[in-house]
Amino acid sequence: MIDMIAALQPLVVGAVLIWSARVKLLNRHAAAVARRSALVRLIGEHRALPAYRLLGGAELILGALLLLPPARRLETAVATALAVGFLGYLAYARRAAPTSSCGCLSSRPTPVAGRSLGRAALLVAAAGLATLAPGGWPAALTDRPVAGGVALLAEAVAVAALSPELDAAWLLPLRRLRARLTNPLRGGTGLPLLATVQQVQLSDSYRRVAPLLRSDVREHWDDGEWRFVGHAARYQGRPATAVFAVPLVDGGPDAVRVAVVDDVTGQTLLALAGVGRPAGPRLDVVPA
Repeated sequence: MIDMIAALQPLVVGAVLIWSARVKLLNRHAAAVARRSALVRLIGEHRALPAYRLLGGAELILGALLLLPPARRLETAVATALAVGFLGYLAYARRAAPTSSCGCLSSRPTPVAGRSLGRAALLVAAAGLATLAPGGWPAALTDRPVAGGVALLAEAVAVAALSPELDAAWLLPLRRLRARLTNPLRGGTGLPLLATVQQVQLSDSYRRVAPLLRSDVREHWDDGEWRFVGHAARYQGRPATAVFAVPLVDGGPDAVRVAVVDDVTGQTLLALAGVGRPAGPRLDVVPA
C-alpha cells in the first residue's frame, strides 16, 4: 500500500506546482500579488516580480517533469528541496511580514496562516515520499485503480482544505448552501441571538429600563413565538432580573416588552408593554 501511495505522489506534487505556476505566469494580477508578498521585504520591491515570475517558470517545468512518467529520483529530490524552501519562506513571511500575501495558489490577498504552513509541510512529505517510490504512477493506477483514485482524491481534498486561497471556491458555497437549507434568519430557534439583542437595544422598552441594567445578556430561551432575554438589574436597591420578550417572527423594536422581576421573591417589580412573570420559569406575554 505504501509503495502505491509513494508512486502517486509525483502526480500530487506536480499538479500543485503547475497550479501555482499558473498564478505566477498567467494571472493578470501577478504584479500586484508579488508586491503584496514577503518577497518585497526579502529581496526588495524591484526584484520581487522577476523573482515571482522566475519561481513560476521553475514550478511549471518541474511540475511537468513530475507528471510525465517516469518520475526520476533527481526530479523528486529537487521537488523535495523546493517544498522545503516553500515551507521556510512561508515561516519567514509569517514572522517578518505577517500582513503579506502568500501568493501561492491564488491572486487573492491571503495572509500566510497555519493552514498555509500545513500545506507546505504536506508537500514536503509528499515529495519526500515520492523519492522512495519503486515504480511510476501509471503502474500504480493500473494495478489498483480504485485504491489509487481514492488516495489521490483524499490528498486533493487535503490540499484544498489547507489552502485559504481556495475557500471562495468551495467553503463559501458550502456555507451559503447551509444557510439556505437551515434558513437561520427566519423564526424558531434559528434566529441569531445577536439579531435579538440588536432588536432589544433599539426598543423603547430597553431605553426606559437601561439605567437599571447591571450586565449584558445572562440567559436567553425560546418559548413558542417569543424569545426571552435576561439581564441582571437593580431596582430600588433590590437585586433583580430584567426580562425582555422579543417576537421571533414579524416583530420590530416596538413589539419588545420587558418585566423587572425580584431575584429573591419572583415578584414583578416593573412591567412595561404588558409583560409579567408568574411564579415559575416561564414568562407569559400579555398584549398591551
